[in-house]
Amino acid sequence: MSETRTLRSINGLGLVAATVLLVGCGGGASGGDWTAPPDPNRAKEQGETITTYGMPDDWANYGEQIKTFCADYQIKGCNHVDTDMTSAEEIQRYDAEKNNPVAIFSDIGLAYGPIASAKGVVPPYLPPNAEKLPAELKAKPGEGGWMATFVGVPSILVNVDALAAKGLTPPRDWADLAKPEYKGLVGVRPPGKAGEGDAFFMALVVTTGGSWGNFDSGIALAKQIAPNLAGQAGNAELAEKGEIPIQIKYDFNNIANAKALREKGINVEVFIPASGSIYAPSGMMVNKYNTKQMDLAKLYMEYLLSDKAQTIFAKFGARPILYVLGKVDIPADARANWLPDEQYAKVKQIDFTQVQPAEIGKIWEEQVLAP
Repeated sequence: MSETRTLRSINGLGLVAATVLLVGCGGGASGGDWTAPPDPNRAKEQGETITTYGMPDDWANYGEQIKTFCADYQIKGCNHVDTDMTSAEEIQRYDAEKNNPVAIFSDIGLAYGPIASAKGVVPPYLPPNAEKLPAELKAKPGEGGWMATFVGVPSILVNVDALAAKGLTPPRDWADLAKPEYKGLVGVRPPGKAGEGDAFFMALVVTTGGSWGNFDSGIALAKQIAPNLAGQAGNAELAEKGEIPIQIKYDFNNIANAKALREKGINVEVFIPASGSIYAPSGMMVNKYNTKQMDLAKLYMEYLLSDKAQTIFAKFGARPILYVLGKVDIPADARANWLPDEQYAKVKQIDFTQVQPAEIGKIWEEQVLAP
């Protein structure tokens, strides 16, 4: 959107990659009907171990989400086991493991939902309360398997003291990240492979006056920043040590990392860059091949669009999708960890139906990183 307004006023988000037809039909574990409603009694017996990809306990408050879900639905066991990976890797793993499925569901950047549909790894199921979402924020009816849950905004976290020890002051805008004194000190997830990295690249494009298909200004800035990127994305531990004192992550992740670091006495800041950023939706993707935990997966999708689950996302610092759409009220105490609203004055909505991660990856490799 070109006009300035708060997240609360955004309606009709055009935030999702265009849905493509589901390809492939089966393989792997068999049994059950993905189109049928979930059986809560069967689900109680399916959660002894809840294996996920890309949604560790400290990502968007999934630890609390899963514990609350298990308590509400009386799920037995509820041992959450996660392997952190990018959205692209999650889809690859679903497909590679289709004859012996492991994960039940995963968190994805929503632009990867259509990719999952095209690969045929998601089931034809959406929970009834997904009707609250506009068509561009979920898979097509009859295809299903993924939907929006909350939004993130690319932001910057800095370890102020670690930079000061090097005689440096914190960057305040995207262009500042290109300053030579920050060489090797900036961490971000890889564009083209992770939703967070794709959102970073699109933030560079949009805040320099570009748009999808009009990348030149963003590529020019990205090429200037690229020499300063560290060899890995960065996390709270690396920020604490000062090894990667500048980290680009969604606002809710940086907020959570900053909280943990401040509890250790580390002087950190989190902010939206001065020139702005973009809204990027995250979502839930279900593994079609894991039919043994089918009822559990269906119930969990429904749970994530409940008022309770949306509030749990908010407590972590993430803007819930139903709040953004004006379809749920979030108590003030649950919004206590949010960055100030004024920092979002220049954050823009873009049409994520156009965003193609593979194209971003190609641009990143061939035009940004190439000599």
